[in-house]
This record gives sequence, structure tokens and C-alpha cells, in this order.
Amino acid sequence: MKHRIAVLLAATALGTAGCQTITPATTPDAVSEAARQAQPGAPTAGEPAVDVLARLAVKGRAPETGYDRDQFGQQWADVDRNGCDTRNDVLARDLVDEALKAGSDCVVVTGTLADPYTGQTIRFEKGDGSSVDIDHVVALSNGWQTGAFAWDEARRTAFANDPLNLLAVDYSANRQKGDADAATWLPDVTGYRCTYVARQVAVKATYGLWVTQAEHDAITRVLDTCPDQPVPGPDAAPAAGTAAAPSSAPVTEPFANCAAVRAAGAAPLHRGDPGWSDTMDGDGDGVACE
Repeated sequence: MKHRIAVLLAATALGTAGCQTITPATTPDAVSEAARQAQPGAPTAGEPAVDVLARLAVKGRAPETGYDRDQFGQQWADVDRNGCDTRNDVLARDLVDEALKAGSDCVVVTGTLADPYTGQTIRFEKGDGSSVDIDHVVALSNGWQTGAFAWDEARRTAFANDPLNLLAVDYSANRQKGDADAATWLPDVTGYRCTYVARQVAVKATYGLWVTQAEHDAITRVLDTCPDQPVPGPDAAPAAGTAAAPSSAPVTEPFANCAAVRAAGAAPLHRGDPGWSDTMDGDGDGVACE
């Protein structure tokens, strides 16, 4: 089969911490078990994202104290036990025309990505280091500050390797995003933003993470433009070649004012977006024309 992802079943969902004892050296079996634990709050695929968002707790960020990538276990573990690491699973899912390394059933060496964040078509070659990244849609640091600090390592490892929380995307866009949440970063392709925040909502609901007030409000503003946007299922990915197109011709000059931003369907505007101007950001929070 072309796509080798074994979906984490109800599995992308986790139960709340406390139902299993994890040994200090977290084993693959412990992580796989953590990934299989479903929790009642996990949304149903196709449920309106606005309804799922309404169930998320709204709190302030916890301190980043203690955060480290190593707190989320082995990078690109084989959580679903299909014999392939998560990075190659996601590349196989999201790329088209992919080729595998000779003698391997897993290692993707070339392929083509219809990037959902920028709308570009990107040629991937293993080892080039500057074309395709695997993005954590809910960044690990964001996860840490909205509940993951209290988890055990098995649960964090499952979260970091969950296909629901992973997308193959343009390298530069991913580096620009960093650990930002929806209040400070959204994809350049405005037509993809509804899908993007719906996936963030699904991930947060699945793992019992909360949202900050600013994050909640930013997601709400996006979903106001697409109130029927559904949350994705655990194996959802951008369909090959169907990355959403920008809603209008590329903007090369700053918008004259917020009325022009709204008329172009580009509100809210985030710092770095096409058409951005600091003059529209009265409170200096990086978001204009809310």
C-alpha cells in the first residue's frame, strides 16, 4: 500500500493521566498503550469545530519552566508499531509521487508536497534540509504550557507523534511559525485557516489541553468565517494537489485600512501577512483588524 500510516485508532485520544504506571525508561509498548487510551472528550470526526472549541477550558499559560524537547520522548518514534517511524509515516501520507529508499518499506527519499500553508508545490528530497518540515500543529511548547507539563513521558511521546497533530509543510513557513499559537500565527493561505484551526481544536480536545483567552478569541474569529467547519478525523491530511488557494490576488502593498482588509477577506491580519502595516495594529499585539 502507498500510505503506510496505521491510524492511532481512537488512539489519537488519550485518557487523563493516572490510569497507568510508566517506568522511568519509557518503553515503546508503554507509549503505544498511552496512544490507545481514548478519553470521553475526544471529538467525533466531522463535528463542528465551534462546538468542540466551546468545550475547551480557557486559562492562562502555565510557565515554560522545565520545557525541553526531550520531555516529549524519542523524536519520531514508531508509536503505532507499524515498523516505520512517524516522520516517514507523515511524509508517505502527505506527499504524492513519493519514492522509498531501495530495500526499505518506510524511508521516503523523494516526493512532491502541495503545501497547505503557502499554497506552493514543493519538491522533497531526503537530506536537503530546507524544503519540507513536519509541523506540530499544536506546538510542543504550546502543549507544555497548556497542560502537557503535568503528563508522564509516555503521554507526551504519543502527543508528539500523533498524526492528527502532524503535517508535512514548507520548511520556511514552519520555522516562521515556531511555537506560536493561533493568536500570533496563521498560515499565509487564508483559505486554509479554517482547516488549520479546526485541527488545532481537535488536537487540544483529544488531549485535554486548554486554550488561552487570546488563542480562543483568534480561533473564534477564524471560525466565524466558516461556522460549519468540521474537526478532522485522526488520519486526516491535506489531499494531494488541493491546497487551498489564496482568496484573492497576492497582496504586495500594505492595505489602506481595516475596511480594505475585511473587503479582501483577509481579516484578521497577523504581523508578517501580505498587506500588513504596523499602523493598523493599535495595541501592538501583532494582530490587526480583529
